[in-house]
Amino acid sequence: MKRSSGVRTAATVTVSVLSLALVAGCGSSAGSDESKNASGGKGSSTTAAAKAYTAAELRKLVIAKGDVAGYDVRSADIGGKYAPSKDLVKVTDAECAPIGYIVTGFAPGDTTSYVNRMATPASTEPSPTGTSDEDLENAMNGLQDFLDSTMTIVSLSSYDGEGAQRTMKSVSAAVSGCASGFTVSAKGQDTQRFTKVAEEKSTTATGDESIAFEVTGRTEGENQVVHAVVARHGSTIATYYSISLAAMAGKKSDYSVPAEVMKAQAAKLK
Repeated sequence: MKRSSGVRTAATVTVSVLSLALVAGCGSSAGSDESKNASGGKGSSTTAAAKAYTAAELRKLVIAKGDVAGYDVRSADIGGKYAPSKDLVKVTDAECAPIGYIVTGFAPGDTTSYVNRMATPASTEPSPTGTSDEDLENAMNGLQDFLDSTMTIVSLSSYDGEGAQRTMKSVSAAVSGCASGFTVSAKGQDTQRFTKVAEEKSTTATGDESIAFEVTGRTEGENQVVHAVVARHGSTIATYYSISLAAMAGKKSDYSVPAEVMKAQAAKLK
């Protein structure tokens, strides 16, 4: 095979894998802003009189382009949602529902407002300007760097009264009570089996309280591990859900929720 043909073939394969990874990852982890019965006012950390942020207010508080050095931040709408609405998501064990909602792109609790974004490491490779072997090879290397990176879905959900505290308790109970996994289903979608949930330690999570955990699922006969951190900031909960694109492509990958992403989001919630 000639070198030019080999480079073009490799570039095509890399683009295909990247597209599949984004669709698979965001199809189960991302979605449009969710809002219902949003109430005005600012959050309070401990009192029953705490008021939830509206979806419009959360959109100003969630990380945006330029907030995280070295990262691209964009809409998390790529690939769509696992189900059109949260009430269509069915989790085999009610106790596991908070985690089931997180991994299918919804807020962990009964929220009044919800927004999310996707953060990925910014590419340092130059954009191809032609079709020469060097141009295509640069493009392929850039895509490969991206495939070796971690994609993180950052979401904010806000609650009235003590809703945020109750939600944190439900997430903690799910992590400890669903160690053997759970199953998620929705009309028109494949049933997703998650085989293991385990608590992790996070030294970089901030907020009034937080919990970190990993979830193992089976995809095409392979175990895939994703990592999450849920942190409460007053009446608002920040959820971080990270997926290794390398792991999705069948490579071994040791990763966690990026500390810089969590710190940037926490700074906007102070």
